[in-house]
Amino acid sequence: MRIIDQVASAMQDILTTTAYRLGRETGFVQRESKLNGAVFTETLVFTYLANPQATLDELIQTAATLGVVISTSGFDQRFTPEAADVLQQVLAAALSRLLRSQPWDLPILTQFTSVLVEDGTLIALPPALAEMWQGCGTATGQETAALKLLLRIDLLTGLLETLTLHAGRVHDSAAAAPTTTLPAGSLYLADLGFFRLERLRSIAQQAAFFLTRFKLHTIVWTEDGQRWDDVAALLEAQGSNVVDLAVEVGARRVVSARLVAVRAPQEVVDQRRRRLREAARRDGHTASAAQLAAAAWSIFLTNVPVERLPVAALLVVARARWQIELVFKTWKSHGQIDQSRSGKCWRVMCDVYAKLLAMVVSHWISLIEVWGYPDRSMVKAAKVMQKHAMTLAERVHGWDRAGVCETLTTIARVLATGCRMNRRKTAPNTYQLLLEVGEHLLA
Repeated sequence: MRIIDQVASAMQDILTTTAYRLGRETGFVQRESKLNGAVFTETLVFTYLANPQATLDELIQTAATLGVVISTSGFDQRFTPEAADVLQQVLAAALSRLLRSQPWDLPILTQFTSVLVEDGTLIALPPALAEMWQGCGTATGQETAALKLLLRIDLLTGLLETLTLHAGRVHDSAAAAPTTTLPAGSLYLADLGFFRLERLRSIAQQAAFFLTRFKLHTIVWTEDGQRWDDVAALLEAQGSNVVDLAVEVGARRVVSARLVAVRAPQEVVDQRRRRLREAARRDGHTASAAQLAAAAWSIFLTNVPVERLPVAALLVVARARWQIELVFKTWKSHGQIDQSRSGKCWRVMCDVYAKLLAMVVSHWISLIEVWGYPDRSMVKAAKVMQKHAMTLAERVHGWDRAGVCETLTTIARVLATGCRMNRRKTAPNTYQLLLEVGEHLLA
């Protein structure tokens, strides 16, 4: 089935059939009503896709477009725990549809079966939701509430492999998706919050690869059998500004890897040390000598062979992890998943779930055309989708499959022509650097 047909099918199955069924199963609809689970879900998702700052007036206008006339107060009263339950379960159903585009045409990345990046972000919630989504610490004596989103995405195909919701106080490594199902030959990128030796060993056992920043105080064993508790001392002992060593890590030599390090420019070192001292001062202690010494280096750990990722290529591929930050940035700045016009707890939860659903739908649409281009601009793409949101709403709700495909085709045509980043000479985009190192690697 073509990707455009898959997206059309997913939108209608999830936002219409599944949402209608869940409206009844959750008790959101207790008697026959025109504002059923499907209309409620479609109203929120497509309105927020068009305008994430939409008012109640705009929401009821969309509902009227879908055939349901209701007052603003009547619609406002439908933001209940049951409504939030409907939207949460519809979101889960949407995330179970594993849609993907054609892979990026970047040789440095396509040598892997997939390039999986994992990271998280927080959404602050009203304190009244602390029992459900407990945050960290307290605010003016009250428990804080926060929702943590953990996302794992394949940079090659745009596949949303996992998107899970957790209480804000849960540590990234505890909430992270398992690494026991990674495809053989895939590359896994994650920040230090996900650094656990057991996870790295699990990845290697799947015949997959990892690339991560090195966590300070991790024990390192060199090939001569010497144990190093101080990584900065090990690096200084090499007498070079670029280090690439075969090592084993962990007190019990848990995993074999390459320790790759490059000495940072002095201005970068000074900035890192300043931030370390400021952070330590906020926490009531002083930065350690080991931290300050390690700040002189950019240090990575990987099990990718050097012939596949030489040091120069490794440094560029490590930057690709920031692509997931761009996803979160788009979801927050453009989709406003962390904002609500209301302070009422269940309205806030409905807005969070609905806006996340809107971002998933937006992502599905991007897979049709724009995701396959490494120079894509997701912000420009999101603005294009805004203009067609209401047309999609009518056609999805009306079970007009041909009409949905027609609208998606129009969107895809616009995305293909006007949603690219400009090439930069002084500060190249990540995709430009990936292309360049790929060309050198294949030369």
